[in-house]
Amino acid sequence: MFNVPVIILKNLIILPKQEIKLELNNIISEKTIHEALLNYQGQVLVIAPIDTKEEEPNVDDLPKVGVIAHIKSRIAVKSGTQVKLQGIKRVAVNRYFSNRDDCLFSEAMHINIPSLNEEEGSALLRKLIDTLKIYIESQNSASNDIIAYVSNNKDLDRITDVIASYLPFNINKKLEYMQNINPLKRAKALIKDMLEEIKLSELDSELDEKVDERLMNDQRKFVLKEKIDVLRKELGESSWKEEEVKTFRNTLSKLRIDKKIKEKLEREITKYEIMSESSPEVSVLRNYLDYVLNLPWNKSTKENANFNNVLRTLDETHYGLDKIKTRIAEYVAVKNINKNITSPIICLVGPPGVGKTSIAMAIADSLNRKYYKISVGGLNDSTELIGSRRTYLAASPGKIIQGINKSGSNNPVILIDEVDKMVKDYKGDPASTLLEILDPVQNKYFTDNYIEEPFDLSNVLFILTANSVSGIPSTLLDRIEVIELNSYTIFEKKDIAKKYLLPRIFKEHIIVAENLRFTDELLYFIINSYTKEAGVRELERILSSLVRKMAINNIKTINKEKIIKLLGNPKYNNELVKENIPGVVNSLAVSDFGGLVTKTEVLAYKGNGENIITGSVGELMEESIKVIISFVKSHYKHNLNNIDLHFHFLDATTKKDGPSAGLSIAVALISLLEDKAVSEDVAFTGELSLNGSVLKIGGLKEKLIGAYNENIKQIYIPASNALDLEEVPKEVKDNMEIILVNSFKEVYTKLFK
Repeated sequence: MFNVPVIILKNLIILPKQEIKLELNNIISEKTIHEALLNYQGQVLVIAPIDTKEEEPNVDDLPKVGVIAHIKSRIAVKSGTQVKLQGIKRVAVNRYFSNRDDCLFSEAMHINIPSLNEEEGSALLRKLIDTLKIYIESQNSASNDIIAYVSNNKDLDRITDVIASYLPFNINKKLEYMQNINPLKRAKALIKDMLEEIKLSELDSELDEKVDERLMNDQRKFVLKEKIDVLRKELGESSWKEEEVKTFRNTLSKLRIDKKIKEKLEREITKYEIMSESSPEVSVLRNYLDYVLNLPWNKSTKENANFNNVLRTLDETHYGLDKIKTRIAEYVAVKNINKNITSPIICLVGPPGVGKTSIAMAIADSLNRKYYKISVGGLNDSTELIGSRRTYLAASPGKIIQGINKSGSNNPVILIDEVDKMVKDYKGDPASTLLEILDPVQNKYFTDNYIEEPFDLSNVLFILTANSVSGIPSTLLDRIEVIELNSYTIFEKKDIAKKYLLPRIFKEHIIVAENLRFTDELLYFIINSYTKEAGVRELERILSSLVRKMAINNIKTINKEKIIKLLGNPKYNNELVKENIPGVVNSLAVSDFGGLVTKTEVLAYKGNGENIITGSVGELMEESIKVIISFVKSHYKHNLNNIDLHFHFLDATTKKDGPSAGLSIAVALISLLEDKAVSEDVAFTGELSLNGSVLKIGGLKEKLIGAYNENIKQIYIPASNALDLEEVPKEVKDNMEIILVNSFKEVYTKLFK
């Protein structure tokens, strides 16, 4: 064993008996040379890292075989130090270590060359020299000097090293020869490599002959172009395509992706490299490679894992919405325990304007994730989600991969908007496709038709939105976590306006908040007189318009008269008209825009027992009317055979087809038949059976909020909905009388006896 200083050469290999010149321009290398000359008789160990692309190789990754070299000369130059090294022999490295000057040393030992079979060695030597002669003849630029040297030498070990250093092999190939300690194996490898080069030379000659033939066939222009390309390469100039190929390969080398995907992309790059620049497919393949290689395969944003910070961020931007805030906070808390937990698939259901989209943006901000929105309302083509194949004209990735690419992260928050408005037809079923995308078991291997390789979507936080649960495809309901965002009461709208809307509007218009003061009374007036919505989108527009007009007209104080002057006469009047007419009652319903109060009217005149139904009514409502008529005929002494009945449901623009209008229809019919009006302050919701039982209904919270906003004072609801009252805001329950009934008989007793 002996110690010797080490020089690492990344792009240069030295073999025994080979002489090289080096320019050293770093302090450690110069210190190593100085140490070798001072204490080690001018000897250094020259090695090359196994991975030549590694910028700072680890000591454990350095090779176990190197070449001892002698420093023949050392000259100081402007750029540093120039040294001339002479390779001496291979040695085996036991270990590497450093001294206090950070110089690298090795503990090495001599390598015993394996004993050679004399006959086999002689035969290989003759074959090696003969092959070398043929190789030199095939290479116009090769020199014959080496033939004389190897012909006068019988040492196979020495000859193989000389030939290997002479031949123009690449770094990796020369590294193999340097690490191979067996002369017989080196000789066989040299013969094989030279024969391959000879065949390539023969092929080049054949190609030259074909080029000559083309020239003879008046293909002069083409040949000149080929020659120009060759000359450009010889001069070191490269075309734009070559630069792109180099960029593609550099990008691919940095990607940490599955080996099979990497190999497939390498084949695509090679295909692009050999493809003619005039080929119509070249742009298609270039766009594909550019898109796929720049996807964020392993690039993600660092998630905010602080439970309190997430809650605080959501509270600062949104009023209420406790369920969704709690759910996201729970997800963050559990993720701190289990880093591999899959993201929840949340579906926010509620009317427009209640904050579904903005809460999704706030969630992304609170988690420190990127945000991207996809709208699937009216979508009927599945390929818009999963992309089209490259064989199609103008092919492109689907909306999901586009969102991943544009966000530049593999863990964004993706909002999929209006899932209840997707369409299934002959073009496909987007709901089924979306199911595969959202399923945490399948989406880890999601494959876009354009990308053609699996991309992991398990880190994506998907948030869906819908206006109503009934419109969501049943296949999706099993995979999602539905959180309802209900209509706001006027009190909640007032609070939202004061805490969120007005401060933001003042900031946008550069107005000091103290200059304009909106009292609670004025806000209630604006909400009741100029808005009629479940959310606050219209309220924000009205307030923005009012603030702009006040700023332009330099108005410092505000009251009802000034509001009317600036915004015009009130659009809505929530005060009920006190016209108590028999056959007319208030019915509660739920639309995409929240809870609402509609009128149910019944009119009778002489006839033959026929019924007319108007007001945009669906099949379910028609069935309810038939049930009510049979119930009234059976339980009350009214002759309906000699009269015709006309049932009309006001607000014909709204489709009415829910199973909850039976009670109001029955009350309206009895009110007409017994000529007893029902107060305008009263409303009804509930379905009726043939025997008069009041059946449970859905959307109670939305309906009660809608009734509250319309100043309804008394409501009849099914007793089976009693537990649903827990979700109704306290101010709603405190400001109206809610009567629970099990049968129509109870309603009849209260209203008509």
